[in-house]
Amino acid sequence: MRTFGGGTRVDSQGFQLSNAWIGVSSQGGASASHPTALGAKRRAPGPGCPPSCLGVRPTFLPMTTQSDPRTAVAHAVTEYQATADTGALFAALDRIAASAMPDALIEAAEPYRTIPEVAGPLYEKVVAAQPANARALVILANAYWLSGRGPVVVGELAERAIAADPSNRGGWHMWALSESDPRDRTTRWKQIVDRFPEDELAMANLADNAAALAGAEKDYDALDLAVYTYEQLLERATQPEQRDALDTALRSLRGWKF
Repeated sequence: MRTFGGGTRVDSQGFQLSNAWIGVSSQGGASASHPTALGAKRRAPGPGCPPSCLGVRPTFLPMTTQSDPRTAVAHAVTEYQATADTGALFAALDRIAASAMPDALIEAAEPYRTIPEVAGPLYEKVVAAQPANARALVILANAYWLSGRGPVVVGELAERAIAADPSNRGGWHMWALSESDPRDRTTRWKQIVDRFPEDELAMANLADNAAALAGAEKDYDALDLAVYTYEQLLERATQPEQRDALDTALRSLRGWKF
C-alpha cells in the first residue's frame, strides 16, 4: 500500500490559483493595460477585502488531470525525473487515474511503458477496469517484472493475458520469464517456439536458456538444442553483427565437452 503526501491546493471549483494577478506587474505596480494605470480611482481595501475590490482578477490555471491525462502524466514524469520523489509521483498518478477513462490512461502511459514506476500504477487502473485486455495485462506484468515484484504475480498476469488472447506473444514471453526453474523455463521457451516458429526473440531466449542449462547440468541434450536453435537463427540473420555473434556462440558451443 502506498502512502501519499499532500495534494495541490485548489479552490472549490477545481482551479489552481496563480500567484500572478492580471494587471499587476512583478514589482507590485499597475500595468499599462489595467484601469488603475489610466488614473482610475483605487478603492482602499477593507478587512478581508477580496482581490476584486482592488480592481484586479486572479489568474486561474485549469487542472489538466481531468481534461488531458497525457499532459498531466507528462508533467508528473518530468517532476519525478527532476526530484526522484517516488511518493509524489504515485500520488500524482493516482489523482490522474481517479478521473480518467481507461483508454485515456493507456494513451497517456504509452510513452512511459518501460518506466515501471509510471506504467505500473496507471496500468493497475486499466487492468482493474478492463480485466480481459491482454495487452494491458502484459504491460503490467512487464512493469512488475522490471520493478522486481517477483515471478508469482508476474506469472499470474501472464496466464491471464494468455487466457484472454492466446495469440498475444507478449503474454507467452512473460509466462516463460516468470518460471524460476532453469529446466522448466527452457521447456516453456521451447513450447513458445513450437507455437510461434517465426518468433526470433523466443528462439534467442530458447538458445540462451538451453546453453545455460547445458553448462550448469552438463546436459548434452540441452547443448544440442542450443546449437540447433542458434543455427536456425544464423540462417535467418541478415545483419553482419548478428551473424558474427551467432558464429562466435556456435564455435564455442561446438567445442564443449563435459
